[in-house]
Amino acid sequence: MAGTRAVSRNSLPDVIAEDLRERILSGDLAEGELIRQEVLAEEYDVSRMPIREALKRLDAEGLVQFTNNRGARVTRHSLEEIAEIFDLRVLVEVDLFRRAIPRMTTTDFAACEALLAQMEASYAADDVARWGALNHQYHAALYAAAQRRLTNDILQGLSLHSDRFIRIHLSVMQQREPAKREHRALLDLAIARDVEGACAALRAHISRTKEELLTLVAAHRGPAG
Repeated sequence: MAGTRAVSRNSLPDVIAEDLRERILSGDLAEGELIRQEVLAEEYDVSRMPIREALKRLDAEGLVQFTNNRGARVTRHSLEEIAEIFDLRVLVEVDLFRRAIPRMTTTDFAACEALLAQMEASYAADDVARWGALNHQYHAALYAAAQRRLTNDILQGLSLHSDRFIRIHLSVMQQREPAKREHRALLDLAIARDVEGACAALRAHISRTKEELLTLVAAHRGPAG
């Protein structure tokens, strides 16, 4: 974590938390890595107070485990926890999609189409960080018509935990083409009002990602898991 990272003085904890969040999701800060407050203070050229506040926010999100005197450590999920994250996504997202499809309008479909176009551009540009954000926006757009605010809040938390693993899946495992096909199929089935077909496709989409990721992460970690 060398070098100096310049940030705006406005709402420093927010700005620092946002930057640290992206560094965690991109893998720049690896799972299990120790993050020391004094080192971050030097990097961002600020006092320790906004660093501490930023780390507390990331701790509340579950991205780091914060300790007052020792800084924080990037959360390292076990294989069982990774599987649980994606299992919960299936439960939450399939329910949202089932409720949304009968209520989706041409405006909803157009919003999804626009996001698909942006996602395909991000594939072509090899912009994994941009794709990660668009992936979340696209899934949210598919479910927006359900108008389930509390469920969407739960999904937001799940998506935050799964984002870094999804980026690994896309970049390391070269899953652009399957992702493009599956995302297009979800929208086509929704437009056709095929609720059962769309929900089955979504379930398969998330489950495939989970199984492939678990295999990849297990191989990377070795016997220790």
